[in-house]
Amino acid sequence: MVKTEIDYKKIGKNLYSLMEDLFPICRSITGNGVRETLKIIKKIIPVEIKEVPSGTKVFDWVIPKEWNIKDAYVKDSKGNKIIDFQKTNLHVMNYSIPIHKKIKLKELKPHLFTLPDHPDWIPYAHSYYKENWGFCLTHNQYKKLKEDTYEVFIDSTLKNGSLTYGEYYIKGKSKDEILFTCYICHPSLCNDSLSGVVLVTYLAKLLSKMKLKYSYRFLFIPETIGAITWLSQNEKKTKNIKYGLVATCLGDPGKYTYKKTRNGDTLIDKIVEKVLFDSKEDHQILDFWPIGSDERQFCSPGFNLNVGSLMRTVYGCFPQYHTSGDNLDFVDKKYLTGSFEKYMDAVYIFENNASYMNLNPKCEPQLRKRGFYDMAEKVDPDPVLVEVFINELLWVLNFSDGNNSILDIAIRSGRDFKKIKYAADALVNKKLLKKIDK
Repeated sequence: MVKTEIDYKKIGKNLYSLMEDLFPICRSITGNGVRETLKIIKKIIPVEIKEVPSGTKVFDWVIPKEWNIKDAYVKDSKGNKIIDFQKTNLHVMNYSIPIHKKIKLKELKPHLFTLPDHPDWIPYAHSYYKENWGFCLTHNQYKKLKEDTYEVFIDSTLKNGSLTYGEYYIKGKSKDEILFTCYICHPSLCNDSLSGVVLVTYLAKLLSKMKLKYSYRFLFIPETIGAITWLSQNEKKTKNIKYGLVATCLGDPGKYTYKKTRNGDTLIDKIVEKVLFDSKEDHQILDFWPIGSDERQFCSPGFNLNVGSLMRTVYGCFPQYHTSGDNLDFVDKKYLTGSFEKYMDAVYIFENNASYMNLNPKCEPQLRKRGFYDMAEKVDPDPVLVEVFINELLWVLNFSDGNNSILDIAIRSGRDFKKIKYAADALVNKKLLKKIDK
């Protein structure tokens, strides 16, 4: 991995700017909203856009009909728009079938969705696999509805088409792959969905400029059906996927959360836990459970890929989840930037982790005569910090017996991976350590 200065402040601005561009688009598990989203992403990275026809069998599922929408509203008898899709795409239940008729309030109410506990927010609702129609509104709007005749209009189509997804692959020195995946099916929801989309996009852009040990695959897919589709049609590719992360819920102010892989003790589990430990920021580590996002598909027993999920607040555990409250004001670029840094820190460990052999294994070598103290004092004359560096050298020397990687040493010593890596590099330069292939 080529050492390069990363301008995280600039990346943070780019992440938020892309989110602003994508926010207004009405996305679903199929349709033109997904295509429009991928076309915008394609201006940043050369993502390959793929189409899978409706009716295609993907394991136990079938690609559904394609849904698109142009307009929708509910008008009262005076012609006032009580609900207007043009104001926010969340006003319409995703995958609503077309309808245009006049009905009484009693007939309309079963097709209205609100959030009584959050009366100023609009819920996100969908009916992907059962034909239905509906509107979402704030509970305060709902309470103001009067007995009247309402004109209900949804200008949508539900017909044979395709499921659209994006894929981008960066070839590294090894065929072994790291997978980063996000979902692009949610409409105007920032933290749940778009935070992962923008992070994966710019992560791919940054890595594309580097010389890499691993190969990297990036997926932009509709949640659940998109993961199932990709796995169904790319089963042979999965043999190269060694580790992966599902990116979602990365822009809120909550503490970091890592949901482990199904196996729970894989290299990526160790790496992400180490990244969060070294950050010294508040975080939690959770065992895998078969509910959530696309990790449940990648970790299904027939694949059991080592895919975890690094997020901030877990989906469903913040009140704005699947509501209009999950907007551009809820997400902050500083939190997006912090999340991006954690992903890059994980990549750094993947790319730089290695095992070494101590070339002077019989007792400690004399470090002072080899200039290590002088080296440390030039960086910082503080004797405490000098001793910290010397201790890191001793940790690396003692455990570099060919059986421990520098990640293992960093975890066991409780010291920052980058500092252990620096110590290992210094020892290699003084010919006290030799990198070995494993």
